[in-house]
Amino acid sequence: MIADTIILIFLAIGLVFNTLGVIGLLRFPDVYTRLHASTKATTFGSIFIFLGVVVFAISQYLGTSDSQYLMVITHTIIAMFALAITNAAGSHAIARAAHRNGQNPQQAVVDKLAEAGL
Repeated sequence: MIADTIILIFLAIGLVFNTLGVIGLLRFPDVYTRLHASTKATTFGSIFIFLGVVVFAISQYLGTSDSQYLMVITHTIIAMFALAITNAAGSHAIARAAHRNGQNPQQAVVDKLAEAGL
């Protein structure tokens, strides 16, 4: 019963973060702020959903001697770290490509990359 409540809380938090990411993607004016909103929100949203999966697997694993749920926990944790690393690297690559393509932030006052010639 307590595990179900914790799972629902993690899933709800993940859903809220992912929803905020979609709203930010639709509302923000330029590629950089949209990228920031979608990257942060989907990273945190997915991590909370992964935590819900881990809690579910732990609650199922403690009642049995089956090691199937231990494999689910291991794979979920590996996927969580892979998502955190690749999401940040991917958003950096997209932002760098947008800057090289001449997409300027709408409300930027200082552009250190342009000053450095990058």
